[in-house]
Amino acid sequence: MALHALRKGQAVWFDDGRIGAVVGGHRGAAVDLRITSARSGGDWLAGDKGINLPETTLELPALTAMDEAGLETVVRIADLVGLSFVQSARDVRQLRERLAALGAGAMGIVLKIETRRGFENLPEILFAALEAPAAGVMIARGDLAVECGWERLAEVQEEILWACEAAHVPVVWATQVLETLAKTGRPSRAEITDAAMGGRAECVMLNKGPYIEDAIRALDDIVRRMQTHQAKKRPLLRALRSW
Repeated sequence: MALHALRKGQAVWFDDGRIGAVVGGHRGAAVDLRITSARSGGDWLAGDKGINLPETTLELPALTAMDEAGLETVVRIADLVGLSFVQSARDVRQLRERLAALGAGAMGIVLKIETRRGFENLPEILFAALEAPAAGVMIARGDLAVECGWERLAEVQEEILWACEAAHVPVVWATQVLETLAKTGRPSRAEITDAAMGGRAECVMLNKGPYIEDAIRALDDIVRRMQTHQAKKRPLLRALRSW
């Protein structure tokens, strides 16, 4: 279904934007792609890598048959459920209807905003989320950067934080937070600043790595320090004691 929705000239990105292509046309059930972005010496595309179609409207159901079956287990063992690739308020309501049918209408939901369409429809998605007893939003910044463009990511994540605060919906700050530290034991300067931004959300997600305990301790220290300067979107203007 996704291949049929592609139109000539639309962008296709592979592996978190590492390889870019443009649709050249359809050939039966196949699609011809012209590679437009890759390393100069060529690139390898391994299996099970993500594909982003930022300019294509996909009329896909929010829940697949596998999702429907998985929810039966989720409602028995979990406190909340995450919904990936939320595109519209209809997706949120479909999940809530399924949870209600399983007797778990009060279960918490986390809506992952990771597509351009999801970002554009964020206001109506938030209104649908407010109908639930407990709901939050995850800013999935890896896919958002590919979908909306790297140069727009700072603005997009900022606007999501503003909108969610206005709606009193908690936010999860996600994707590669302190990843270099978690994997190698040494952080980069850029990711320290990125982690500090996470203090304006209610929760920060870390990925696993051999130094994950160091990453947790560093994140706790960074966020505690920054929260003396700013609470959500409100600067506190506390007295400076560094000099």
